[in-house]
Amino acid sequence: MEEEDQRITYLGMPAGILLTIEGKTIYHAGDTGLFSDMKMIGELNQIDLAFLPIGDNFTMGPEDALIAAEWLKAEKVIPIHFNTFPLIAQDGEQFIRDLHAKGMEAEVLSVGATLQL
Repeated sequence: MEEEDQRITYLGMPAGILLTIEGKTIYHAGDTGLFSDMKMIGELNQIDLAFLPIGDNFTMGPEDALIAAEWLKAEKVIPIHFNTFPLIAQDGEQFIRDLHAKGMEAEVLSVGATLQL
């Protein structure tokens, strides 16, 4: 029986990015969970597009992403970091319906799709 490798590999701190380019502001939450500064980011910036993870095991899940979307006040939300393997399986379309029910614009992008702002 082989001994299992027990090394921990540090991959850096999770981080997001707020990018303003050509008059548009995009927030990509990266591999993060919900954190209170998202409220401040939304208050200090007019965000046109937010990419929010919904996978739930290594990032925020759909429930926390709904809160983040409300705090960020983005014009449009795109769910990310879900359904790439079973441990982070989520219903992206349900997340979109939940956002629409709150009056927010959102869309699931398919692999290779593009989005024009």
